[in-house]
Amino acid sequence: MQRIKCTVSYDGTAFNGYQVQPGQRTVQGVLEKALTKVHKGKFVKVISSGRTDAGVHAIGQVFHFDTDFSIPEEKWPVVLNSILPDEVVIVSAKYVQDDFHARYSVKQKEYRYKVMLGKRRSPFTRDFSLYYPYQLDLEAIQIAARYFIGEHDFTSFCSTKTDKEDKVRTIHNIKVEQDDLELTFSFTGNGFLYNMVRIIVGTLLEVGSGRKKPEEIPVILNKRDRKAAGKTAAAHGLYLWQVQYEEN
Repeated sequence: MQRIKCTVSYDGTAFNGYQVQPGQRTVQGVLEKALTKVHKGKFVKVISSGRTDAGVHAIGQVFHFDTDFSIPEEKWPVVLNSILPDEVVIVSAKYVQDDFHARYSVKQKEYRYKVMLGKRRSPFTRDFSLYYPYQLDLEAIQIAARYFIGEHDFTSFCSTKTDKEDKVRTIHNIKVEQDDLELTFSFTGNGFLYNMVRIIVGTLLEVGSGRKKPEEIPVILNKRDRKAAGKTAAAHGLYLWQVQYEEN
């Protein structure tokens, strides 16, 4: 058996999230279906770097699987992309050591969240960014974002539905950049809780619109209460951008 690491991009609009769920169309489900077809009906399980919610997209999701097929690594994307639906594309594949694990070997992840500004919404970006027609103070957002950098207990910034008891995470960097009418939030960290990025973005938008002050962020963090933070930003603006491992 050989282990293969794959990077996959997908449009999450028509999927009920990444993780397999009975009776639901999921990214993991179509990946395993394609691999099982390649392996002539033998079920092949994929292990990913993590799950994404319904409507969330990925540029660089990573998964691994084990195979007894001897196919050159550069051929795996060709073979799988010929079977997968149009919304899912294998970007790359490479043979790795048996101790590589798509989830447990992660060094850090980057998520990006896209917001479209302006007086009119666009029908061409509605599934791929949050439309936000209100005036924003970008400087206030950038000041507030700095308070999240470092190691914190993010209880206030994760869904109450999370199954994680340890809510301490480290954010290495946050960038807030505007290009014409597109505002992009970039988050790099060692791990992220359920809805964490979306709640941080929702809170930063409240700061930008004047409903919260930048200096309130440390207070909200210390409260460790989900009700203290802002609304959860919509799923369709979020992208799992890249996953980094030690060999990267």
